[in-house]
Amino acid sequence: MIISNKIYGFLKKLKVNNNREWFSENKSTFKLYQADVKNFGEELKIRLNKLDSVDRFKLFRIYRDVRFSKNKTPFKTHFGLTWHRLKPQNRGGYYLHIAPGNNFLACGFWDPNPKDLKRIRQEISYDAHEFKNIINHSTFKSVWGEIKGIELKTAPRGFEKNHPEIKLIRKKQFIFSIEFSNKEVCNKEFIDKVENAFNKARPYLDYMSELLTTDDNGESII
Repeated sequence: MIISNKIYGFLKKLKVNNNREWFSENKSTFKLYQADVKNFGEELKIRLNKLDSVDRFKLFRIYRDVRFSKNKTPFKTHFGLTWHRLKPQNRGGYYLHIAPGNNFLACGFWDPNPKDLKRIRQEISYDAHEFKNIINHSTFKSVWGEIKGIELKTAPRGFEKNHPEIKLIRKKQFIFSIEFSNKEVCNKEFIDKVENAFNKARPYLDYMSELLTTDDNGESII
């Protein structure tokens, strides 16, 4: 399964000609690239389900929601793919972003709801040992690097600002990402690299899944 390098030429042209008339004239070309990317996503879903429980793959629409945006250009200039783990027992997810000079994989928790965010913070404040062991393990870290995500400037309500794990507690997102060049994305081995990276993320996602499906006493809530 190979993604054509011509996809970047199309996306660059779309960025320069981001209007409905140009897109309509070139929609047949877009459909070809869309089909390639969708096939990539479906194949990866099959591969991931050998070790994980992914219930669906989604290729985001190319059309932008401009209702509440100052940017009124109608089309996205990238492809976004996501793989959803089977809920409620499996939490977190996988994402692939394809754009000229801005390709990346991501996994983790982009926008945890208030209840989940509080549960994660509480667990870290009680004992961050297991969490840190997982994200700092050489097998995981050699692939995914450091934890990322936006964070508060100060301690969230109910947590001490001098807590030894305050840097983690301040986080509002718990994500990891890997960047790739255009050339790497269009290599025949790229799907193998993506599969390997996502599988290496499993210990982290499984730990967080167990955390978010239990209460403070470790009792199941599902």
